Amino acid sequence: QVQLVESGGGLVQAGGSLRLSCAASGGTFSSYGMGWFRQAPGKEREFVAFASRSGQITSYADSVKGRFTISRDNAKSTVYLQMNGLKPEDTAVYYCASRITTSGLREADFHSWGQGTQVTVSS
Repeated sequence: QVQLVESGGGLVQAGGSLRLSCAASGGTFSSYGMGWFRQAPGKEREFVAFASRSGQITSYADSVKGRFTISRDNAKSTVYLQMNGLKPEDTAVYYCASRITTSGLREADFHSWGQGTQVTVSS
């Protein structure tokens, strides 16, 4: 089973940018679709973005569309989340996850999860 480690979180002012990384090991990275989720305090974890195994197909939550970009480098077994135009409501712990199913963007469709990285956006 693949192991995932996120990095790149931090504190940023509203309007700023961050780039999250998620490094995978222990599996065949190019075999998995990869997703980013986030969980804000007191809220359920929610889908943010997804990239197919090749990275050619992507999907985004409406709340981040046009501001966030997911990409992956299969040679480096890493998936990225470029976040621009950050807003205070983007504050959350961000998780990457690998998808075991061939379709679906629910949490249950993802089988391995990282430990998360905190993103805090100040107003």
